[in-house]
This record gives sequence, C-alpha cells and structure tokens, in this order.
Amino acid sequence: MLRRVKELSLRARLLLVSAAGLTLGLAAGGVLLTVVLGYAQMRSVHSEAMTTARGVAGLVEQKSLPNPIVVAPGVQVQVIDATGRIIAVSATADRMTPLLYERELNGLQDGESVPIPGERLGYRGEALVVQVTAGPPTAPLRILVARSTEQITQSVHILRITLLILYPLLVALLAAGLWRALGATLRPVDALRAGAEEITGGTRAGRLPVPDSKDEVHRLAVTLNDMLHRLDAARARQRAFVADAAHELRSPLTNMRTELEVAQRLPDDTDWPELADDLLADVQRLSRLVDDLLLLARSDEGVPSARLEEIDLAQFVGEAAQRYPDVSFDDPGEPLPLLAEPDALARVVTNLIDNAVRHKRSTVTVSATAEASHLLIVITDDGPGIPEPDRERVFQRFTRLDDARARDAGGSGLGLAIVQELVRRHRGSVTLGDAHPGLRVEVRLPRS
Repeated sequence: MLRRVKELSLRARLLLVSAAGLTLGLAAGGVLLTVVLGYAQMRSVHSEAMTTARGVAGLVEQKSLPNPIVVAPGVQVQVIDATGRIIAVSATADRMTPLLYERELNGLQDGESVPIPGERLGYRGEALVVQVTAGPPTAPLRILVARSTEQITQSVHILRITLLILYPLLVALLAAGLWRALGATLRPVDALRAGAEEITGGTRAGRLPVPDSKDEVHRLAVTLNDMLHRLDAARARQRAFVADAAHELRSPLTNMRTELEVAQRLPDDTDWPELADDLLADVQRLSRLVDDLLLLARSDEGVPSARLEEIDLAQFVGEAAQRYPDVSFDDPGEPLPLLAEPDALARVVTNLIDNAVRHKRSTVTVSATAEASHLLIVITDDGPGIPEPDRERVFQRFTRLDDARARDAGGSGLGLAIVQELVRRHRGSVTLGDAHPGLRVEVRLPRS
C-alpha cells in the first residue's frame, strides 16, 4: 500500500493526505457534536425536572400541596412519605406504584437523577427521574419527578442520520475543492519543471518562469534563476579558463617543437648546448604554468589548505627579498609572528617581487610592518605602474596589460590571480595603489 502511495503524483498524494486529515477531523467533529448535544439536552431535562421538584417542595413547605398536583404536560410527579406511601400525585402519575423501586430509592441522593425504562410510566424509550426531599426532618417527604427523554433520543438519532448522509457529500465536495486548489498551487511548479526540461534540452535560454504570486514558489523560482545565472557564469569562466590555458600551454610547446624541427633539418650546424638552454627555458615556463593551473584548479574545487605554521613575517619576507640583488628590504627591527602557510605565503611574496622586478626602472622596495590588527607587506617599484581603471582587472586570470611584453618575459597572466587567491585563503586582502611613480602593492594579513 505504501509503495502504491509513493507511485502517485504529488498532487494526488497531497490530496490523499489532506482528504484523510479532513475526513478524520470531520468525523471527530461529528462525534463530538452528537455527544455534546445529547449531554446538553439531558442536562436541560434534568434542570426542568429539578425546577418542577423544587416548586412542589415549596408547596410542601407551605402545607398547600394540592392533589392532584398541577404540572406541565408530559411530566409525572409523586410525593412519597417515609414509609413509601404515595400521598400526592400529578394527574398522569400512578397512585399505587412509586416511580422508582425501593432499591433505586435507597441509592438515590437528594437532587440526583436516574434513568429508567419509559415503559414503567407509559413512555416510549427512556425516562429521567429526579428526587428532592422536603418537609420537616422528623417526617420527610420524597418528591419524585419523571420526564421522558424520547424526544432527546429522537433528535440525537436524527442528527446522527443527517451527519451520516451529509458526511460523504461534504468530504467529496472538499476533496474536489482541494483538487482544484492543489492544481492551481502546483501549476507554477509544473511550469518550473517544464522550463527546466526546455533548458536541459537546449530549446530556451537558461531562465525559469517566475510566477506573479509573492509566495514560496516565487522565491524558489528566483533562487533557481540565481543559481542558473551563477552556473552560467561559472561555465563561461571555465570555458575561458580552458581556452586560455590551452593557448598558454600551446605557446611553449610550439616553440619547443619548432626548435627541434629546425635542429633536425640542420643537424650539422645545430648548437646543441644553446638548443638545450632554449628547451630548458621553455620546459621551465611550461612547468610553472602547469603548477599555476593546478593551484588555481585546487582552489576552485575547495581543496583544504595546508597546515598553518607560526612564522616571523619580517624574517620570512626579508629572506625572500635577499634572493633579488636589486631589491631593498626595510627591516622593522622586531619580530612579526603570524600563523600562515609558508609555501603559499612564499608564492605570494615571490610573485609580487617578480612583477615589481620585471617592470621596475631602477629600484624595488619591500617592507613588513605591524598595524593594530593586521600585518602589512608593502612592495613598491618605480616602473610605469597600472592605471586605476585596470587595477581590478589585473587580478583576473590570464590578464595582461601588455601581452607582447608579458609573453616575452615569460609571464602567463596568472601571477596576480594566484596572489589574490592565496591571500584570500589567509583571510587577508591585496590592493594596488600609486607609488609616485610606480606601483605600490599592499598585502594585509590578520594577526591570528
């Protein structure tokens, strides 16, 4: 049964669950209504009988009890003394036989009621008898008042039959209304499904229809469209990245192939040491490019970073700057402790110094200082700098402001992109500014 329910459509399953809930709710409401109505009517009969009994008790106290006792039609009254003798009755009550048997009288408290078969009193169905005590304590009198409950039983029975007849019709009408309401509610979802099929089949643009209603389905459509937009942008970046990577990889491979073909055609005149140097330079450039591409690919895939180590940033940057003969380092004169990935941070500093050395006119200055909550690495050169409109663009992958010069110098356009990614991994930031003249690069890293 459960398997069959799972095979139904969402609309049918929602209807089944809703109809089941409504059916149980209506059934419980019908039962509760019948019980409450029967109880309320029985309390009403008890209250009316007690009112009649108290009225007769007042006549007893006033010693003006008539015989027969005048009561409303359908009510029977008996007044019984302590010996069980009937001393007064209403016009329709029996003068010889009490309304209740002796065992029923002995167990009945003052003001209580007891149901009895109506045949004893000439009623159909059941009757309700109440007792009230009156008179002096030395000679108490019991006042018994009986009233038929047949009308109550009939009204409850009619209500029960009516509910049994109307219940299936009401459930059917509610199920039909729910089916239409669920259809209207799920129509936007079906439109989203159809739109997704068209997008998957390539027959429409990558956007789903957004319903006019400002409900959960509207928010779902907006969220899915935002996701599709991000996926489209990611695919576009991936295609551009693959195309640029293929172009960059092809350049050194083409150079190597050309040099080998020339050497093969002119074997006697080939300068093999010079050819080996040229091939080694191309291989090194190709190796650096592959390493850069692998690093960016791991970053895009969210590969966890390496274990952090505590280093002295001043000593770390100073040692990196000493590898370049034309680079000066401003020592802060104090240790700058930092938790970082040594290899990644070395890559950042090396890439930035390489760029500065490549574009300098005469000098490159490197410094490391401490701020309130950050450590600052500053690298300046006196080269041509980078125009302000291009300072964000240069962090994009394979971006060169001077393609010809960058290719000749061995640059791939990935250096600053790698710097930004590695600094972001350290929860820091990198900015470009003016050095008047030249370029000023600032790397801010949090202390902890």
